[in-house]
Amino acid sequence: MSLGHACVDVYQGAVAALVPYFVAERAYSYAAASGVVLAASLLSSLVQPLFGWLTDRWAMPWLLPLSALTAGAGVALSGVTDSYALTLAVVAVSGVGVAAYHPEAARVARAVARGRHTAMGWFSFGGNAGFALAPLLVFAVVGTGGLGASPLLVVPALAGAALCAAAVRSAGSGAGSADACTAVGEDDWPSFLRLSGAVVCRSVVFVGLSTFVSLYVRERTGGGEGAGTAALFVLYAGGAVGTLAGGRLAERYGRTTVVRRSYALTVLAVAGLVLVPGPPVYVFVALTSAGLYVPFSLHITLGQDFLPRRVGTASGVTLGLTVSVGGLAAPALGALADATSLRTALLPLVALPALGRLLLCGLRDPAPPGAAVAERADPQKPVAR
Repeated sequence: MSLGHACVDVYQGAVAALVPYFVAERAYSYAAASGVVLAASLLSSLVQPLFGWLTDRWAMPWLLPLSALTAGAGVALSGVTDSYALTLAVVAVSGVGVAAYHPEAARVARAVARGRHTAMGWFSFGGNAGFALAPLLVFAVVGTGGLGASPLLVVPALAGAALCAAAVRSAGSGAGSADACTAVGEDDWPSFLRLSGAVVCRSVVFVGLSTFVSLYVRERTGGGEGAGTAALFVLYAGGAVGTLAGGRLAERYGRTTVVRRSYALTVLAVAGLVLVPGPPVYVFVALTSAGLYVPFSLHITLGQDFLPRRVGTASGVTLGLTVSVGGLAAPALGALADATSLRTALLPLVALPALGRLLLCGLRDPAPPGAAVAERADPQKPVAR
């Protein structure tokens, strides 16, 4: 599941990694280039709740390989379409593939992980590793062969489809039952909505930096394509490590404590990224990556435990919808950058993790999966929270 997740999420990272090439080869403005990111996010955002609702009612493991192929096909075609409208259309199709994948994949992963934070951390690690590899993949393919070579980007999708099919077969009955990972308990909508608001703030920061950090670092350091690719790689690769660290830290300190401290770190890191000139910007990119990604898998398990009766919906929101929502803000950042400068456009991103931190104040860890059952079976026995 982790490897299949990597092969799907490489296409979320690839859209942002393609932005500098659209600017260079097609002379897109910042606003037009960020519109490509919006296309990948908008339709994905609209259909994500639908796929979450469906997976709450029926197991659809067959959707995993199909969605991997759809995500890859859209990005692979984005470089060979001549018109801007067609480019937006195929990228939107890729976004639908990503949206279809995540709720069902998180359901299957939860069933196999049996509620373990570290196991879900490994599942999330796969997706973040895919993000990290995206700029290197795009640089290797499009950086050498131009946008016309983009059909080669379909290769991870083929591998991902095979891996997802194999994972579903290995998961057996756990993947085939929509009830296998549903815990007994009451849905806590107020806490879930506060968590979702914080994740939306995180999403806007992440997508905004994914879209523009490559161009911004090239401006600040005077480097070329390699300097920008390196910055995007640091942003994504640090996240792959941070996701694994998040699961381990949560087992020691508790999920909500780790999430709140991560948002506080992100405020300082984004401020340094935007305001500190020269090569040290890479240090702040790495710190920003840690702040954004340490809570990543914890968002998923918290959301699922806040809505134990609607695991698919919770997964669709925390893993998909609130991640893609950040793409809706990308055109506004691009328009501001065209009117002023990239630095000015990125400054508002400092405030968003601070807002997310406020939303998390007072949020408590929900009972882990199965805790309600254990508590009713033996009310005298303490249940770990």
